[in-house]
Amino acid sequence: MLALCKKLLVLAVYVLVFFLFSCNEKKEEPVKKPNIIYIMADDHTTQGFGIYGSRLASLNPTPTLDKIANEGIIFENCFVNNAICVPSRAAILSGQRAQTSGVLDLEGILPIEKQYLPQEMKKLGYQTAIVGKWHLHEEPASFDFYQVLPVQGKYFNPDFRIRGDKPWPENVVKTKGHSSDMITDITLDWLQTKRDPSKPFFLMHHFKAPHDDFEYATRYEEYLADTFIPEPESLYDNKNNGSIATRGKNDSLTRIIGSSVSHRNLIRNQAHNIYWNDTTLHRKYGNARDIKSEQHVKFELTPDEKTYTSKVYQDYLKKYLRCVKGVDDNVKRLLDYLEKENLLEETIIVYTGDQGFMLGEHDYIDKRWMYDEAMRMPFFVRYPKSITGGTRTDAIINNTDFAPTMIELAGGKTPDYMQGKSFKTILETGKEPADWQKSTYYRYWMHLAHRHQNPAHFGVRTKDYKLIFFYGKYWVDTDNPDAEYNKASWGNDYANHTPAAWEFYDLKKDPKEMNNAYNDPANKEIIAELKTELLKLRKDLNETDANYPHIQKVIDEHWND
Repeated sequence: MLALCKKLLVLAVYVLVFFLFSCNEKKEEPVKKPNIIYIMADDHTTQGFGIYGSRLASLNPTPTLDKIANEGIIFENCFVNNAICVPSRAAILSGQRAQTSGVLDLEGILPIEKQYLPQEMKKLGYQTAIVGKWHLHEEPASFDFYQVLPVQGKYFNPDFRIRGDKPWPENVVKTKGHSSDMITDITLDWLQTKRDPSKPFFLMHHFKAPHDDFEYATRYEEYLADTFIPEPESLYDNKNNGSIATRGKNDSLTRIIGSSVSHRNLIRNQAHNIYWNDTTLHRKYGNARDIKSEQHVKFELTPDEKTYTSKVYQDYLKKYLRCVKGVDDNVKRLLDYLEKENLLEETIIVYTGDQGFMLGEHDYIDKRWMYDEAMRMPFFVRYPKSITGGTRTDAIINNTDFAPTMIELAGGKTPDYMQGKSFKTILETGKEPADWQKSTYYRYWMHLAHRHQNPAHFGVRTKDYKLIFFYGKYWVDTDNPDAEYNKASWGNDYANHTPAAWEFYDLKKDPKEMNNAYNDPANKEIIAELKTELLKLRKDLNETDANYPHIQKVIDEHWND
């Protein structure tokens, strides 16, 4: 009996100890995932910020955005894979390069099955939404919620496409106001009334501004009205930028290549945009014959022409920066709401543009070029819980890296089908891993398209150097004249072939890319190394011209020029 009592006593002690440990054991709370807001403005270039130290920084064009950036990490070397709207957005949504996603140009389509980023976020438990510019043609059906502009959309009183009873794109709602305000109104309404508070959210908030024609809200009419906007030196003297591919022999192509601020370009210059109905302020050409008769007349920057160019530039930049002001003010509205609702510290804020933009540098407007003003993207991230404020990095990233990074920030892993690489560790440590990518590849597939007149080209950029190959208009396969190709983006009637040529820029010595030093014997070794890297990137990224043998023929003929 005594032995039985002892056993019962021991058992009771075990039960008591187990009970005490069970009571004291803390139940593990599930890790709360951060919300993610990805904000992207159209054509908002690094020159249009304070944080990037451009000639415009003293104007303080982006106080709200600068504050966000300085509270997080700023990327100095973020680059687009193709500086044009549709391919850039496809790369961001898919994490893939052009030939893999199938989106090479403005007519490219990203089908629902390749809208990978929202699909992956939903797998991770996120509620997904996109508001504003979409421009990828097919319905953004992979998002839980969308309200997007038709194609480019309107600046004032924009219509939006929504999910509804009718097939895409027939469900349309109308709004009254400026697009930057309307897009923010829709986002705030979704956050207030449509999101599920029990889930983390992934929201893509895409402004139309500051895309041309730079129609700003009327409340900004006096903003910078009496301010002289600093002008780039290369607006008036392009020095040794470019090559026979972009300038022609003895500058014979300068009247038709690269849309301009000045009257230099006969096909499209900024006067056509902002003075289109004032024949006293710009020269008007009725047809291609008029242009052809004038294109061999050398352009001269006379005193009158310089005065005219400065006037156009001042108007051009004020319109652009007024659109930027509208973006900055609306981002503040969004941040104020998040702070009021105690969501700001729980939310990763990402800000970027869909590419850069030429603001008169080299007397160019628009984007498309591999020159840094067009190729370089603003990119910064705020999330105090894991990102140290006041951090800057010169690590090279590109827009195919965005999707993998946001997926990993949400707790997932980069899918094997994505070509981009996650830079989550750079965000969280501010340090570039030893094995991180040392270069990025660029490819502008279109040629002399949409009156902007940029020759097709590709190239490689490292932190210190840039190598570009312009391969000209060889889209019409002379060995196969019946071959199909996208004539809307791959050529027009103003020129036939443009010359093939190389350009090399030493960015340490020449950060503004004013001296094409390709033919300098001192650069022979580094150019050879860059060509080796270029070949490797084209192969690794599925960006060769195996499917375009007539282009590959041009590459082979001129590789060792």
